[in-house]
Order: sequence, then C-alpha cells, then structure tokens
Amino acid sequence: MVDFKSVETFVWAARLGGFRAAAHRLNTTQPAISARIAQLEQDLGVRLFDRDHRKAALTPKGADLLGYAEKMLTLRSEMVEVAGEKACIRGVIRLGVAETIVHTWLSQLIERLHALYPAVSLEIDVDVTVNLRRSLLSHDLDIAFMLGPVPEPKLKSRPLCSYPLAWVAIPQLELPAEPVPLSAMVECPIITFSRNTQPYILIRDHFSRQGLPPARLFGNSSLSTVVRMTLDGIGVSVIPPVIISQELADGRLRLFRAAIDLPDHAFVAAYPLKPDSHLAQTVAALAADVAAQWPGNTPN
Repeated sequence: MVDFKSVETFVWAARLGGFRAAAHRLNTTQPAISARIAQLEQDLGVRLFDRDHRKAALTPKGADLLGYAEKMLTLRSEMVEVAGEKACIRGVIRLGVAETIVHTWLSQLIERLHALYPAVSLEIDVDVTVNLRRSLLSHDLDIAFMLGPVPEPKLKSRPLCSYPLAWVAIPQLELPAEPVPLSAMVECPIITFSRNTQPYILIRDHFSRQGLPPARLFGNSSLSTVVRMTLDGIGVSVIPPVIISQELADGRLRLFRAAIDLPDHAFVAAYPLKPDSHLAQTVAALAADVAAQWPGNTPN
C-alpha cells in the first residue's frame, strides 16, 4: 500500500531536484529518502527517477505520476483541516520576515498561531525582501512577510498592511527650514535600509536625477542598528515611525519633512504555489487578521 510519507518524499525529491535536498527539507537522511523512493517504486511497479544523472531526474512515468502525488498531498491537508482537529496538525513552518514586522505584530501572530496549532513549530528567518523572495522560490521558506508587490507567477500573495516611511533625526541636529532641501541633505549621511531595498534605491536615484553630489547612503540590513546610528547623531535616517514610537514620544528622535516624497512600505504574505501550502495559506490569513488589528497599521 502506498503511504503518504513516501508520496511526500517523492514530491519533494522531484521539486528540489535531488535526494539530498529532499532529506534536508524533510529533516531526515539521504539513505532514508532513497529507501522511501525505492519502496514507492516497488509498490507502484515503476521507476520514478533516473539515477544516472547527478540530479534525481524524473523518468517519463515519474513525471506522469507527480501530478497525482501532489493531489494526494493536497487532499490530505484539506481532510485534516475539515476534521477540525488543529491540535493534531504537526509540522514545521519556515517563516521569513522583514524586520519591520518583527518590531510590530509578529509576536502577536506567534501567540495566535501557537494557540490554534500547538503541535506546529516555527523556524523564523529575518531578512530583506530580495533574499526572502529568493528563498521562497528555492523552497527554503514556506511563507514570507515581505515588501510587495510579488510579480513571480510561482508565488501566491495576499496584502497585509502598509507603513509610512519618514525622515528622522535627533533634535540636536541642525537642519534648514522644512521642507529640508536636497542640497542640504547631501551634507550629512542618510541611514536607511540596505542597498538592494526600495528605500535605498529610491533615495539614490532621486539625488542622482537632481544633478547633486552623490548622497552618502549608509545602508544597513538591521533596523535596530539604523535606529542606534540615528540616536548617536551619525546622520538622518529613513525608517517607519511605527518602530520608533517610544523614541519619538520621549523626544530622543524627531520627524522632519524633506523635499522628497517617500512611498508607504506595503507588506504582503507570500508563499509558493504547491500542494502542501494549505498551512501557509492559513498562516497568511491569520497574519492579515493580526496585522489589521495592530494600532497604526494601514490595511492594504
């Protein structure tokens, strides 16, 4: 009889293109993966993979059966969900998160998720959007909360929330009358997100179009470090005010207007379109609900 574990192994080995990658994804050993595939081939009476290649290439019959195997996994997920026994659902969700979400409502989501699915574990990877998107496409992540939109057809996404970006400085920093002209902005470093992010590219390109000297951009992948550098008076920064509410309230930081508009930071929940993405869809829906209830959020 064909079991679901062997079917799941077949799908992941085919999707990731190798037994070693499937072993890493399923938290087991490569010999165990090989044994499961061999057992499935024996049960079905067909050869699923051509092992003469460096990668585990599907045979024509394996390619024919892959769609059926994916449907079996989808039906299993739907059956468990319909049964309503959420406490019986087990597994690991590999979640990628942009740091802005970490500073806002991520902990509330984790609490809600644990209450609903106590047997589900989380592996959280905090990174910038470009890396999160890459990890989703390589199936190293199951779902990610990142900047949208998401143009890749292999990824499904749903809106979460938006945060405005703002210019920030310490009160002691002397700046011209607002809106601060760009010619004055080049006099001090601008601290913001890392160089492959939307804010960094927007600011860099805007200054270059004005014929001004290049802005001194201090890109940083850690928002906590951006805040620390701003508090230390190293320069002005571009960050979401939502993550510095305490520093603004006690007067350690202030907002100011500059002669450049900053678009809102719009976040989405994205996940690969695959048969076993039912739990990822559930997490995305739960995240949208939690984000909508967070004070100061703007629903997308």
